[in-house]
Amino acid sequence: MESNTPALAGLALPPGTTQRTLAIVMGGGAGTRLFPLTKDRSKPAVPLGGKYRLVDIPISNCLNSGLRSIYVLTQFNTMSLHRHIQASYKFDNFSRSFVDILAAQQTPEHSDWYQGTADAVRQNMRYFLERPFDYYLVLSGDQLYRMDFRVLLHQHIQSGADITLATKPIGRAQASDFGIMQSDNDRRITRFVEKPTDPAILDGLKLGPELLGSIGAAEDAELFQASMGIYIFNRDVLVESLANDLVDFGKHIIPHAIDQRHVSGYIFNGYWEDIGTIRAFYEANLDLTDLLPQYSFFDASAPVYTHPRFLPGSKVNGAALRQAIVADGCIISDAHIERSVIGVRSVIQTGATIRNSIVMGADYYETDPESIPAGLPPIGIGRNCVIDRAIIDKNARIADGVVITPEGKPADYDGDNYFIRDGIVVVPKNAVIPAGVWI
Repeated sequence: MESNTPALAGLALPPGTTQRTLAIVMGGGAGTRLFPLTKDRSKPAVPLGGKYRLVDIPISNCLNSGLRSIYVLTQFNTMSLHRHIQASYKFDNFSRSFVDILAAQQTPEHSDWYQGTADAVRQNMRYFLERPFDYYLVLSGDQLYRMDFRVLLHQHIQSGADITLATKPIGRAQASDFGIMQSDNDRRITRFVEKPTDPAILDGLKLGPELLGSIGAAEDAELFQASMGIYIFNRDVLVESLANDLVDFGKHIIPHAIDQRHVSGYIFNGYWEDIGTIRAFYEANLDLTDLLPQYSFFDASAPVYTHPRFLPGSKVNGAALRQAIVADGCIISDAHIERSVIGVRSVIQTGATIRNSIVMGADYYETDPESIPAGLPPIGIGRNCVIDRAIIDKNARIADGVVITPEGKPADYDGDNYFIRDGIVVVPKNAVIPAGVWI
């Protein structure tokens, strides 16, 4: 047995399984639905929870599961993601552990950008096959969840599957947003329907009583298996599955494999959020401030790793704080902060009110007044500002007396130095909002 953690109680993996497993994190998406947070960075590099990045979640899940051979595939706006990974994940010279970046590149065989998740893996297969890995774990770089992948590996090996994919039980109202799987009582997947809307088709895709009982759900519950975009392939199966021109795992490879191979479904019943839209990102962050959040960064048995910044403790010069997460290195003066996430190096001036908002902070301090560009306010939130239902990206300069709220505005709108998406005001990175402006 490779671990005696509670999640693996009674589950025995063959010796060396984790060493023979390669994790591949897909970090190349353009993230257009997260614009403008992805205006200058890739989606996995978007800040999360005040001090982390989205990519820290899958990498930390791997490390906590004993998986220490990890490639991150990147393509769009890669600079900040590369810098973060290189600064965060370093191993000693006496282990074979690695977290390496594979950026899109031109080769004699391929001169195109990645066309999809499967194409990205196909273009890098020569690197993945260099070492004798038996299993390949394909992960998304923009989801919030905590999973012990050894349990997933255990089911994959015990079932004798060629491919195992993780699924999440969801209700009928959400089913039209996902690819829905149907499996038999042995969890072998027999059918896949992409974003079904027909009630008759949905009725046929429901989890059966035996599977419902196995996950602790009521026998009459109406639940469906949504694909999480997490896959395990056997080595030869991955090679054979990509010996074609199909470009995406979820849309092409998996549906094609269900008819020809043993594809197993691992039902994951914990918290999982696909952070693909501004609304989903906003709500996942604010949920962290709740008394009992659905996802907690305080789980000592499975910590989330990130870039160690060596910042001073945050300094609060008088403030009213309620349901607030305040990251390292902040300076807060006589502010009112309620149900908000305050990121690293945030400077919040006297009289500011911040409600239901995410302030991502700054990449650097302006400790010398002369370092502030002429005619611009300093980085941070100015005096007597009111910020409600907003996301303030890094290095934004919000001058005194600014009011930011989506109240009375359309749900989607492009303004001068700000955007409204899903009813949330987003002030992009490095934006400047002059004194007294009402957004």
